[in-house]
Parts: sequence; C-alpha cells; structure tokens
Amino acid sequence: MTDHGAVPASATRAMLLEHAQTVEEQAAQHAVTLESLLAVLRSPRLDDRAARATAVDLAVEALIGLRSGVDEQQAGLLEPVTAAFTRLREDLRPLVRFGDLEMQFVDPPRSGRALPGEVAHTARSIVRIAVLALIDTGDARRVRIQWDCDGLHLLMSIRDDGRGDLTANHDALRPIVERVIALDGALDVDSTSGWGSTLGIRIPLDPPAPRDSSSGTADLTAREREVLGFVAAGQRNKAIAEALGISPNTVKYHVSKLLQKTGSTSRAELVAIGVASL
Repeated sequence: MTDHGAVPASATRAMLLEHAQTVEEQAAQHAVTLESLLAVLRSPRLDDRAARATAVDLAVEALIGLRSGVDEQQAGLLEPVTAAFTRLREDLRPLVRFGDLEMQFVDPPRSGRALPGEVAHTARSIVRIAVLALIDTGDARRVRIQWDCDGLHLLMSIRDDGRGDLTANHDALRPIVERVIALDGALDVDSTSGWGSTLGIRIPLDPPAPRDSSSGTADLTAREREVLGFVAAGQRNKAIAEALGISPNTVKYHVSKLLQKTGSTSRAELVAIGVASL
C-alpha cells in the first residue's frame, strides 16, 4: 500500500541539505558577531558605558540580520560585485574598528560582472572564515583583502603578515577548500617563512549546475562510502584516518571527491547526505 502522506526520499534529502547549509552559514556569521562583541568589550579605546552601548547596538543589528534572512532571500539572484564587497566590509566593520587585526580592503572594479547569489555568499563566507582563523592563530597583525573579476571568475586575494607557514592542507583552511571545490574553483597558497601567507582563490562566475540529490551517492566507491559514513557520524579527518588506517591527506582527497560527486558545498551538507543515505 502506498503511503500518500510520506515525503519522497529525494525531497527529504533536499530539505536536509538546505537546512545544513543554512545552519553552517549562520554559524559562520554568528562567529563573526561574537568575535566582534568580544573585541568591543575588550577594547581599551572604550570605557565601560560606551562598550556596553556599542555591544548592544551590534547585537541588535545581528538579530535584525538573522530575522530578515537576507542571504537566503538573495540566493540565485545577481549581486553587483561592488555591493557584495561592501556587505563584506560591513560584516567585518566592528572587527576593523575594535579588533587587534588590522584589515585593508581593496575594492573590486565597478565594471566587474555581477555575481550569482551563491558565488557572492560563498565569497563572503570564505573571507569571514579566513579572518576568524587569523584571529584564532594570533600570529598575524595585518591582513589585506582584495577582490577582482576577469569576466569569467571572481578573483580573491587574502594576504597576512603572519608566520608564513600556511599550506593548502592546513586544518584552518579546510572549510575554505571545501567551499572552493564545491564551486569548481581553485585555491593557491603562497607562504614565505617570517613574511606571511597569501591565499589566491578563483571562483567561476557561472557555478556548476546543481546535481540531482536523489542520486548523489549512486556512483560512490566503497572507500568513499566508508568515509561518508564517518563524516555523517561527525568524525574529523584525523580520526577517520586512524580508523581506516590511511593518511589524513588521503582522507582529505576522499572528502574532496565526495563534495564533487554529491554536489555538496560544505562538510555540513555531506553530513546531511550521509544521514539521509543510512
């Protein structure tokens, strides 16, 4: 007997993916908000009263942004590259004003091609993650953020003055690598010991067509299914490597292939796919 009230598996998976992406992006934005609040409260440039007032203003702005769901509403729409970059600067404005990390922004050309909503959203998320990673490591004092367009790609450069020991395999860059791979982009890391690191990111302005989520796991190898199971269970790459007797770099390779084959844009979406396929 057919259960007419049941939700098709493909629809369930699509809902899980949408939920996972929303949660992850909100978490990244909230992390910036919390870091901004801490920067305000710790700032030696503000007395207690001014710090409290500024923190309240930031919290109110964050709540308004959360309730409006701007990013979700703009999914799929075109956004001028200058407008997308301005929104990024506004996101990071409190950290620029009150934080210890000095940020320099190099505006993209006004003639640059408009960005698809997914590309604009991912680009802002990449910069936020990179800035938070630099704050966490605490070894950089300045960062230079630049966007440009060549007509076919969004070109991003994030340069710091830290220790200069970053590589593409650094754990702090994993979320960025996953997002870039999901959009068929490329990431180059150029580091010089004692002089800092530069992330060069290229994202196509015409993102790959979305895959059919109902068959996203159909062509996975046996090893990829094993890795997907561990990812769905919340295991990190190091733990997966130890459980399977392979290197962490091999796990990263399998995760990259999983992202490509399933059409996922992040590890959170892979978790949703893994859960739905159990």
